[in-house]
Amino acid sequence: MSRYFLEVAYKGSRFSGFQGQANANTIQVEIENAFNILNASMVKMTGSSRTDAGVHALQNYFHFDFDRLLHPQFIYKLNAILPPDIVAKSIHEMPENAHARFDARSRYYQYRIYRFKNPFYLETGYYYPYQLEFNLLKEAAEYIKDHKNFYAFTKMNTAVKNYECTIYKSEWVFKKDVWIYHIEANRFLRGMIRLLTATMLQLARKKIPLESFHSLFQSDKKCGYSIPATGLFLTSVTFPQNFLKQ
Repeated sequence: MSRYFLEVAYKGSRFSGFQGQANANTIQVEIENAFNILNASMVKMTGSSRTDAGVHALQNYFHFDFDRLLHPQFIYKLNAILPPDIVAKSIHEMPENAHARFDARSRYYQYRIYRFKNPFYLETGYYYPYQLEFNLLKEAAEYIKDHKNFYAFTKMNTAVKNYECTIYKSEWVFKKDVWIYHIEANRFLRGMIRLLTATMLQLARKKIPLESFHSLFQSDKKCGYSIPATGLFLTSVTFPQNFLKQ
């Protein structure tokens, strides 16, 4: 039995998230079904980052175990079966104890908003046509890096007991007509990035004071803001150096 890491990318607009769910169309279900068609064998895949419904990924990973040799043109043949909004990018044979989720060091996300109507951003950005104070966005993003408790920025219906995350990067970048929030951490809570971004946007519109934003990191209350998944991208998953075999 060999363990493999499969690198994928996808546009998440029409999917109910990454992880397999009963009676739902997900990235995992599509890839497992395509694998079954190609190899006449079902495998169970484990993802490195569980993106929500509508979230996109430029890079994500599954691991799976398979007891036969993969076809030399496995990636080409798998892509021929997968729908056009999912692509398999690479395959890596790994040690049997390698784990796509637990061995990952960090996940890097971006949230993209655009302030001027543009049909080409319709499913890959969030249209937010309001005047924003960039200095407030910048200050808020810097503040996030100094904190670990993100209880206020996770959804209510979660079984998670640990609300601590280590933030490696948090910054806003203005690129042409798109505002992009960059955040990298060892882990993320369910809905965390969208809740953080939504709250910062409220701050940048001066709908809430800076003191209220700061207080959420010491609060036992939820932030109360969110935004759609459409602008959220998982851009990369990082593993230890030389971890992935070719």
